Amino acid sequence: MKEILEKLKVYRFPLLILLIGVALMLLPSTSARPAATEGSLGEALSLTQGVGEAYVLISESGVVVVCDGAENAATRLQIITAVKTYTGFGADRITVLKRNR
Repeated sequence: MKEILEKLKVYRFPLLILLIGVALMLLPSTSARPAATEGSLGEALSLTQGVGEAYVLISESGVVVVCDGAENAATRLQIITAVKTYTGFGADRITVLKRNR
């Protein structure tokens, strides 16, 4: 028993760091992004001039917007700016597609 206690003394700091790491991994993570919902963002975009009807899909890796006004470069830029502001995603993670009628 004494030998085990001596070995634990030697490795107490690595064990402490390991236990702290495991405890931190078990804590629930929080996101800096707001709780973005496809419906509310799609509705807001649909109300924007030139966008038309908009459908939005949000995943952990990016956002896809399908709308009537996607062929216009200025409108597409407005959509990307709005989605960046709302979700926190970079422009490289936002795709704007023209809606098929």
